[in-house]
Amino acid sequence: MVVKVLDASAFAALLFGEPEAELVAERLRASRLVAPALLPFEVASVCLKKIQRHPDMRERLLAAYALRASAPVEEVEVSLEDVLALAEKHRLTCYDASYLWLALQLKAELVTLDERLGRTAEKLLA
Repeated sequence: MVVKVLDASAFAALLFGEPEAELVAERLRASRLVAPALLPFEVASVCLKKIQRHPDMRERLLAAYALRASAPVEEVEVSLEDVLALAEKHRLTCYDASYLWLALQLKAELVTLDERLGRTAEKLLA
């Protein structure tokens, strides 16, 4: 089974039914999903921002967020020293560099909706 690294933008699209969800689901089909251990925090942050923008949807957003716990995503620790160096070299946040570092370590596709991160990953993983 092919391994793919799932980032918060792609995972949030799935959980919250964003327009890109179908595309993300297709890219993830028949894959073993892996993410840095920071994934739940980033997705919680996305949920909070959505609640702040749409307080009337709070319960629905929290229910969608709760589905995260049953998702088959293996969370792993990353080397923060290596992540910091990668972030500095490619002008990324440490959060984004965490996903990229993991993809590089596993020689895996990085599934992201972040265009800049995606371009950097394509360059480095080619």
